[in-house]
Amino acid sequence: MTQVELLNLLKAIGYPVAYSHFNSDPPAPYLVYLFAYDTDLMADNRNYVEISNFQIELYTEIKDLAAEKKVQDTLKVAELPYRKNESWIESEKLYQIIYEIQLIGA
Repeated sequence: MTQVELLNLLKAIGYPVAYSHFNSDPPAPYLVYLFAYDTDLMADNRNYVEISNFQIELYTEIKDLAAEKKVQDTLKVAELPYRKNESWIESEKLYQIIYEIQLIGA
């Protein structure tokens, strides 16, 4: 899957989505995604397999299990395994759910 395909996948969920940030935050729930780091497979002075690690961030005003399920179901259907963590951002009064995924060969 490419980064463009990832963006299209996230748009299909139905929430506003942007890379890195919005200029002004839309009403929650909304999604932000960004490249985090790579874990390429390397040997013989070259990168054999490109592995790009992305964060998909879901922002909600309340603990929104239905929104989380929409994101998780979409990732599962696309066969993108994920790791998930959650935090409350006091200054924004928003929950942040981060899904970490890998795009291989992207």
